[in-house]
Amino acid sequence: MSRIDELIRELCPAGVTLMQLGEVVRIRNGKDHKTLAEGIYPVYGSGGIMRYGNEYLYNKPSVLIPRKGSLGNLFYVDKPFWTVDTIFYTEVDSGQLIPKYLYYFMSTVGLGDMNQAGGVPSQTQSVLNRINVPVPPLEIQGEIVRVLDSFTELEAELEAELEAELEARRAQYAYYRTKLLSSTFDGMQPTTPLEDVVVFTNAKAHERLVNPDGDVALLTARFISTQGRSVRYVRACDVLTPARSGDVALVMSDLPNGRALARTFYVNADGMYAANQRVCLLTVKDTKKLNSKFLFYVMDRNEQLLAYDSGVDQTHLKKSYITNTLIAVPPLSVQEQIVEILDKFDALVSDLSIGLPAELAARRKQYKYYRDRLLTFDELVA
Repeated sequence: MSRIDELIRELCPAGVTLMQLGEVVRIRNGKDHKTLAEGIYPVYGSGGIMRYGNEYLYNKPSVLIPRKGSLGNLFYVDKPFWTVDTIFYTEVDSGQLIPKYLYYFMSTVGLGDMNQAGGVPSQTQSVLNRINVPVPPLEIQGEIVRVLDSFTELEAELEAELEAELEARRAQYAYYRTKLLSSTFDGMQPTTPLEDVVVFTNAKAHERLVNPDGDVALLTARFISTQGRSVRYVRACDVLTPARSGDVALVMSDLPNGRALARTFYVNADGMYAANQRVCLLTVKDTKKLNSKFLFYVMDRNEQLLAYDSGVDQTHLKKSYITNTLIAVPPLSVQEQIVEILDKFDALVSDLSIGLPAELAARRKQYKYYRDRLLTFDELVA
């Protein structure tokens, strides 16, 4: 029997009281940060730390809950901080709740799925205040925090090791891909302008057409840069720029993280995808001369395109930058051999069903399972 089980049997054998969040926490709005001078106190928005200011809004342990944007992106802060209008901070009744315990519990309630608006995801205090929170004795809360802190630290160490190994695999893959694709192919240099072998299509905006009931995935810069882990949908009848099997989608405008520019996505079926603004589609004119999957590999983070990235702001690739890119077009049989090799490397690195990415996913799932179990109690019946 664990220490937590022993404490529950000793301190609350009949169950744990459920209280509404508003009974034990006061939710506060953030404030504008523009008047702050530069300083040492972190300024939080819904995406995390935005900057550091010379004043703080609150100086006690708190759970920060996004009001707009990434609703499930919670933060636990135990040093003085400032929050802007897109994120709430909380004043926790420490006589009833340990703030870190509240943070762990709130991570289990699915805030990311509790959107209260039709456009930009948003949350309200009234909804948050009605969330039921199990409030076991403080000694039990402290033990849960101790266990989850230890588990979180261990999980982070394991993830760091796996991420390092995965990064090494990616570097190996990138090396071999570069060697294969920069080969002169028996003296053949990259001399063919892309516009000679592909049709360029600039995608249209679909933001106002996003629909959770849609079945066509939207090819956005974020979708492509995360390899499909960030997905929005539109209905088939609302598609403005359909992507067809064999098309190569390419990111024209970078994201703030600087890792999306010139990333590519290979469309493997008709009717499943629509390209969004800031993404273009490249359609091979003659598949007897150019293998579309070969094109996908050639254009992914193409060095000629990345040369336009100043590193200062979010670069946008003009149509002419892309269509004037020079590529080598070896015999089709050579292209197919290269595709076969790179497909195998890509599967080892990217496919979530095998290899290290699957191990990472398993670790995260295991952590979530144990966290949720620790924070599930029998309810005290009055």
